[in-house]
Amino acid sequence: MKRTGLLSFIIIFIGIVYIIRLFYLQVINNSYNKPTLNNSAVKVKYDYPERGYIYDRNGILLVANQLSYDIMVIPREVKTLDTTEFCTLLKLDKKAFIKNLKQAEKYSTRIPSTFLTQISKDDYAYLQEKMYKFKGFYIQKRSLREYPINSAPNVLGYISEVNESLIKKNPYYQLGELIGTAGVEKTYEEVLRGKKGVKYIQRNRFNKEIGPYKNGIYDTLPIPGKDITLTIDSKLQQYGEALMINKRGGIVAIEPSTGQILAMVSTPTYNPNLMVGRKRSKNFTKLYLDTINTPLLDRGLQGEYPPGSPFKIINALIALQENVINTKTTIKCFGGYRYGNNKDAFMECHCGTHGSPVALDKAIYRSCNSYFANAYRKVIEKYPTPTEGMNVWSNHVKSFGLGNYLNNDLSVGKKGLIPNGAFYNRWYPKTNWTATYSISNAIGQGEVLTTPIQLANMTAIVANKGSFYTPHIVKNIKDQELNSQFTTLKHTTITKEHFEPIIEGLFNVFENPRGTAHSSKVKGIEICGKTGTSENPHGQDHSIFIAFAPKDNPKIAIAIFVENGYWGSRWAGPIASLMIEKYLTGKTIRPWVEKRMFNGSLQDEYNKQLNKTLEIEN
Repeated sequence: MKRTGLLSFIIIFIGIVYIIRLFYLQVINNSYNKPTLNNSAVKVKYDYPERGYIYDRNGILLVANQLSYDIMVIPREVKTLDTTEFCTLLKLDKKAFIKNLKQAEKYSTRIPSTFLTQISKDDYAYLQEKMYKFKGFYIQKRSLREYPINSAPNVLGYISEVNESLIKKNPYYQLGELIGTAGVEKTYEEVLRGKKGVKYIQRNRFNKEIGPYKNGIYDTLPIPGKDITLTIDSKLQQYGEALMINKRGGIVAIEPSTGQILAMVSTPTYNPNLMVGRKRSKNFTKLYLDTINTPLLDRGLQGEYPPGSPFKIINALIALQENVINTKTTIKCFGGYRYGNNKDAFMECHCGTHGSPVALDKAIYRSCNSYFANAYRKVIEKYPTPTEGMNVWSNHVKSFGLGNYLNNDLSVGKKGLIPNGAFYNRWYPKTNWTATYSISNAIGQGEVLTTPIQLANMTAIVANKGSFYTPHIVKNIKDQELNSQFTTLKHTTITKEHFEPIIEGLFNVFENPRGTAHSSKVKGIEICGKTGTSENPHGQDHSIFIAFAPKDNPKIAIAIFVENGYWGSRWAGPIASLMIEKYLTGKTIRPWVEKRMFNGSLQDEYNKQLNKTLEIEN
């Protein structure tokens, strides 16, 4: 009896489990009843949402939408048709018709895919009346991007059709759909795109649509994309682009108190509307193959250059922190710094005779190479071995965000290079290298590489006296909080007190009559900055400038690289000061300087470089 009772209990228990499972699958979770894309009895139609709009920090519309129409095809439903009439209506040749249809068949014979994208409104009105003749084809409404202002394509990015490899990685997308491919469009794709709606339509055995599948219980409505407000000041951005016409380079401006990017200029540039419409692919190819001007390269994020003299302030801060110098430490400068017995082992001071002895303040505003070479060497030689000293130095530098991607919300970037002890151990495996082997690092040459955004962030850190927020491009997302990584304050390894004398020296770069940027001084604005010349073995040196203003409670920090621009005060300095005065006052105080920058061109210099390249190739 006991065995019989146990067996009965087991049978009843198993039966209850099956009933509960069936109830869950059929009533609570009915996903097994949901039609699949390969179900021939059900047709799937997508309803695409409007993509989110993009505004600048002041509410100026930068990216909008325009209605577009695509011709969709379901290959298995295509019947015999008059291809001549069809191709004439679509302004398409028969080779393209066959190619597009084969591509759709390769993707899927049952799932809808794009046959032809972005037909005009006029063509749509005419085609709508004729589509009944062409079974298996239908018109799908979609929105394309529209750029009201010809500016900032490197910031905004563009959208393009998904490819098959991406579809395999992300099943959300279907062939022919659009995705953010660069810039903000790429980084914030999921926010901007929204979520497409789906309609399932039942068919009878004659393949005729007879209504919603299961009364539309699986249908979903599209969810519009969210609007985004950028940190960019569109007027400042456009002004920077105008100043950089006929010049190559990058400008990045940051609000020090927030880390918000105010401008991110890269030139040569292009009209963002070139990336919209049926000619997008042709235009992209043309831009991509332009290896001379490289308009698709974002020089503000991807241009790696030796930082030159602006890097001297980092070495001064490290030397102060390591207590190997103080504000009264002086050195004798005889027109440069000798670091070896070889006649070539001499680092010349480009600022001419500035008198000896030289203390920190004068070293900054006169850009004395000898002073910073001494300071750098003292830091490395403070420790028992050069490897240890170099590691300490490297860690200090990296705390300023140099040598890494900054962990920002930008779609591209370069790390730059900040060497450490291991780097030189690999470089000189059989040599007992010393500080003098890397002495060029003292003046921002040598192995050090930075990008304009890294230098702009470094400048913002100095303005903030040692702290910073991660630079970012988005200020606000509708109904969504900003990522906490952009609102968390970060700190360098340098004590706050050491920034005071550095800032005073940067202020004197403008204020002192012998300061290297005295000619760029702006009446009524206290600017702190540093000129720079980045040595270029391939041609004329690069012009560099960093600055922030006002001196107290700074509102803007900026870094500018002008390729082959000779020296810092020739191009980069005036452009930086013009952008600062424009941002802080809303007007141009020095129109004669503005005119010179607007009309100035380095095209002859670039042509020389191109001709040299062609001579070498031939």
